[in-house]
Amino acid sequence: MEQLITFAGDNGMLSAVWVALVVMIIVTTIKMKMSPIKQISTQDLTFLMNREEGVALDIRKEKEFKAGHILDAINLSNEKITEKGFTSLEKYKDKPIIVVCAAGMSAVQVASKIHKEGFTRVSVLKGGMNSWTSAGLPVAK
Repeated sequence: MEQLITFAGDNGMLSAVWVALVVMIIVTTIKMKMSPIKQISTQDLTFLMNREEGVALDIRKEKEFKAGHILDAINLSNEKITEKGFTSLEKYKDKPIIVVCAAGMSAVQVASKIHKEGFTRVSVLKGGMNSWTSAGLPVAK
């Protein structure tokens, strides 16, 4: 313990950066746990689509969507969302909506926007299409 204190004293900047990173990880984890938007697995997505008439909302560009997407997914790219909003999703307001992007990163932002528009059952596919294809699940073209 004494060596750790000596190291921290001798390397103040490095120690401060380390503490900042740990705090950021803790805050991000707490935010994810408290968020109304959950990240779900490929199995959960399949369950929601088959049993609860869930909708997979693919937000990738149209070219990527046409190259391969989840069966029965709806394509609504970020450009279309900016132009028209979520009016095309109104009929799915009471159904589970699972937002899918390439790697699961940009889907969280779109899912937050959808939730703010009054859609209550919004989720994100953890790992995006990359996790779907790596799990060997079917892809439509």
